[in-house]
Amino acid sequence: MNNVAEVLFYENPVPLNRNEHKDLRMKVVPNVKFAMNAHSVPLTGVEFGLAARDMLIVFAGSSVADAGPVALLGLRQNENLYVDAEGHWAPDTYVPAFVRRYPFVLAEKPAGQEGDDFTVFLDEKYEGFNTTEGERLFKEDGTDTELLTNAVGFLGDFQQNVARTRWFMQQLNKHELLEPRNVQLQKQGKDGAQGKSINLNGLFVVNEEKLRALDEKTTHEFLREGVLGWIYAHLLSLSNIDRLAHRLDVREQAEEAAGKTTN
Repeated sequence: MNNVAEVLFYENPVPLNRNEHKDLRMKVVPNVKFAMNAHSVPLTGVEFGLAARDMLIVFAGSSVADAGPVALLGLRQNENLYVDAEGHWAPDTYVPAFVRRYPFVLAEKPAGQEGDDFTVFLDEKYEGFNTTEGERLFKEDGTDTELLTNAVGFLGDFQQNVARTRWFMQQLNKHELLEPRNVQLQKQGKDGAQGKSINLNGLFVVNEEKLRALDEKTTHEFLREGVLGWIYAHLLSLSNIDRLAHRLDVREQAEEAAGKTTN
């Protein structure tokens, strides 16, 4: 698992093993505390339409060549504004598939190993895992339970969507549609105090002028392949910066109130 984003959340990922994990059970944990410190998570293109209602979809990376789509979840390092102090995801807002697949993950096998290209890992540190409560991962005869079958199916779908999203990124780069965009927010100071500004770098967005200038053949291909829909979902989502800023205001007010209470 060489991609840093791939192991986000996972404290102790180990390969799923029918012998070692034969008695493992998984109980439902009603929170996503593991995602509290993620100020962004990777997003696949098929999710853009749903995610665009609630969050900012941008492309993040050290350069255009390695940029990939993310849902921006916070404006400060290590803070997810969509998860509250109890670890609950904001009600009625989209939860990215990257978050929903936890505590399972597909990882590429090292070159030269036999079998499928990917193997299923699980995070042994996940608080829902135990040997007494919840649903089993394996039946008595060692075959997969419905819980595990569904989880592995979800991982397979997710991986296909990741592959399609990579193809999408190749199209954006081939036609040089991405441009760097610094997200800047100026926050007003209170009671005469100096305001502060928030600057987010390393982000890219689609240049709409270049998009409109594409030739007819490319535009038709983008339309047919669903690429145009993904691009416009991304562009529409950019206005959600105001909603994200509002979430930060609410969080800061709560921190301020808590500070006054504890002092």
